[in-house]
Amino acid sequence: MQVIERPYYSTLIKPFIGKNIIKVLTGQRRVGKSCILRQLQQFVASVNPATNIIYINKELEEFATIRNHNDFTAYVSLQLKTGVPNSLFVDEIQDIEGFEKTLRSLQAQGECDIFITGSNATMLSGELATCLSGRYVEFHIHSLNYSEFLQFHGLQASNSSLRQYLTFGGLPFLKNLELEEYQAFEYLRNVYSTIVLKDVVKRENIRNISFMETLALYMSDNIGQLFSANNISKYLKSQHVNISTLQVVNYLRTLCNAYLINKVGRMDIAGLRKFEIGDKYFFEDIGLRNCNIGFSFQRDIHKLIENAVFLHLHSIPGVCIHTGQIGKQEIDFVAVKGDKRIYTQATYLLSSEQTVNREFGNLRSVPDNYPKYVVSLDEWTSSSNIDGINHLHLGEFLQLTDLLS
Repeated sequence: MQVIERPYYSTLIKPFIGKNIIKVLTGQRRVGKSCILRQLQQFVASVNPATNIIYINKELEEFATIRNHNDFTAYVSLQLKTGVPNSLFVDEIQDIEGFEKTLRSLQAQGECDIFITGSNATMLSGELATCLSGRYVEFHIHSLNYSEFLQFHGLQASNSSLRQYLTFGGLPFLKNLELEEYQAFEYLRNVYSTIVLKDVVKRENIRNISFMETLALYMSDNIGQLFSANNISKYLKSQHVNISTLQVVNYLRTLCNAYLINKVGRMDIAGLRKFEIGDKYFFEDIGLRNCNIGFSFQRDIHKLIENAVFLHLHSIPGVCIHTGQIGKQEIDFVAVKGDKRIYTQATYLLSSEQTVNREFGNLRSVPDNYPKYVVSLDEWTSSSNIDGINHLHLGEFLQLTDLLS
C-alpha cells in the first residue's frame, strides 16, 4: 500500500528525535498516527542504521500478550541492546494497563528514545500527566486538511472536490476507496463504531450505550449550536429519555476524550473573559459526522462549512479557539496563539444585504486591528476586502497556511 508522507507533522516532530523526551502522537483512530509513527521509525533507521528499533502495535495479535506494564517492561527488556542506540515505538499504548510506569523507568534510565501513539485524551490528562509531567511533548494528529485531501486523492481545488471533502471528510484510508456514498460511508460507519466501542464504551465503562448513541446523534445534528448540558438534558427528557445534567456532562466528556467531538467555549471579546455556559461542539472528522446522520448536503451545508472552518483553525499548533461575543453580537471563531489572534465568520452565501450586514457587521464591532475573515461559498474569485475585513471562498480559506504565523 502506498504511504504518503505528511511533512507538516514530520517537520514538527523531527527536532525532538534523539532528545530524552517522550514523543506522544495523539488523535482520533484512523487519522494516520500509525503511518506517521512508521515513517518516523524509517527516518530514525536511515539516520543511524545501527539503531535498534523496538516496535509494538497493540492492534496486532502478535502483541496481545502485552496486557500491562509488567508484560510491557519484560518485553522491552528482552529487546534492548547494549552498545547501540535504542528507539521504542508503541502504537495505541493506552491498551497497555499502567504503561506509564514502564515509560517512566525507561526514560529515567535513558535507555531508549521513545515514541508512542494514543487515541484517548485521558491518556494525557491522567496517566502521562500524573507520572510524566514535563517529560513528554504532544503532537495532535488530525485527519487530512483540505490541501492534504487534494494531494491524497489526486484532485484539483474546485467546487466539486470541496464538496467531496465536506461529504467524506479526511480519513487517509479513503484514498483506497471510491469517493461515493455507499462505499465510503460503510467504511466510515465501521470506524465510527470502533471509536465508540473501544475508546468510549470500553475505556470509560459506559453502561447506558443506547443513551451514548442518542447523544452522539444529537451532537451530529446540532453542530455549531450554542447549548448547555442542562438544555440537552431537558431536550432528551422531552423525547422520553430521562437523564441527568451530570450524566450528560460526563458522556460529552467521554466523546471529547475519544477525539470524536471537540468542545469550544465562549469568550467575551470586550472583557476577555470566558463564559461558563453555552458551548459549541464540532466533529473531529466531517465524514464521521455525516455517515450516521441521514446525510443531506444541501440541508447540512451551513453546519459543514462551520465545522470545516473550525477544523482548519484547530489544526494550528498551540492555538486556542473560542466562540466570541461582543454585546449581543456573536463571532463564530476567535483563534488565539500567543499574542496573535484572528476572528472568523462562517456562512453559506452572502445572498442578501441582511446577511452581508450581519456577517461583516459583527466583525466591524470588534474594537481591535487583528485580522478578520468572512468565509462563504460564494463563487470563487480573488479575495476581496470590505472595511479591512477579508472575504474568502471556503476553498481558499482552507488552503491558507499562515493564519497565525
